[in-house]
Amino acid sequence: MPELPEVQTIINDLNKKIKGDTVVGFWSDWGKAIKNKSVSVFTKEITGRKILGARRIGKNIFIDLSGGPARNASRSDAGGKTLYIHLKMTGHLLVKKKEVRSKKKAGERDYSSERVNQYIHHIWYLTDPNLRMKSKSTNATNKKFNKTLEFSDLRKFGKIVLDDTEKISNLKEIKSLGVDAMSKEFNFKKFREILFKKPNAKIGILLMDQNIISGIGNIYRSEILYESGILPERKVGELSSKEIKNIFVNIKKVLEKAIKYRGTSDSDYRDTDGAPGGFQKIMKVYNQEKRKCQKCGTIITRKTLGQRSVFVCLGCQK
Repeated sequence: MPELPEVQTIINDLNKKIKGDTVVGFWSDWGKAIKNKSVSVFTKEITGRKILGARRIGKNIFIDLSGGPARNASRSDAGGKTLYIHLKMTGHLLVKKKEVRSKKKAGERDYSSERVNQYIHHIWYLTDPNLRMKSKSTNATNKKFNKTLEFSDLRKFGKIVLDDTEKISNLKEIKSLGVDAMSKEFNFKKFREILFKKPNAKIGILLMDQNIISGIGNIYRSEILYESGILPERKVGELSSKEIKNIFVNIKKVLEKAIKYRGTSDSDYRDTDGAPGGFQKIMKVYNQEKRKCQKCGTIITRKTLGQRSVFVCLGCQK
């Protein structure tokens, strides 16, 4: 499942590529993914709206849309709307300009043709005012478009919700999220307060609990605890002040580095060009079972904690 760095990479891409575009149509062959509306109602409510920007809470994507077009100003849904998208296990978003959908520049790799990017179940048709409309092109809704936002999802577990912008944060699954691991609110004082309330929790499980700290998943838990020299089974109440400080510093450090490398493509994750991330090339322990630790030469071990795999170096982590 994409974690915070992968989702942040997507958010950064969306704000560069589709902010300011207008939604002119929508297509889906998997209406079950749209949780609170039919495809027809969903399409009607987003069509004509301008994309104001994208943002993230934990592993969740939010795309804010303007109020409805002038002709709909009297409608009850004329206020701003927000698309809430959860990629789940195998989902990722692709942005494609219409004029280069079938033609790439010389030497430019066409990631869209790779199999992992071929499981398109939802398409938002967009118009970018900065792109010239070469010809009168139509989609299923007979609207002009020169760009698409496409949702590829092999296992079709992804979720799409559309609601009023002012209401979207009140959804149960959003309200229950803990502090975002890369937010300003998540400082060392806040981290210590969290740990103080959970002295008997295992640190490896606490870091994965989205209701406590949102954004950290299986990949980055292993890397954070390795860099901190802490075994995941250690109870929070047994950690020294120095160890707690190391964990906090490495949460920020590892996540920032992973964002810089555009996430980890351990499985299906791809960025909005369909390209893999790069953090998997420099991971120290995750998925490195039976390989030597880069620091001490001890063979990396895979353990099970909370029904999930965690990778450790028994020479470096205590």
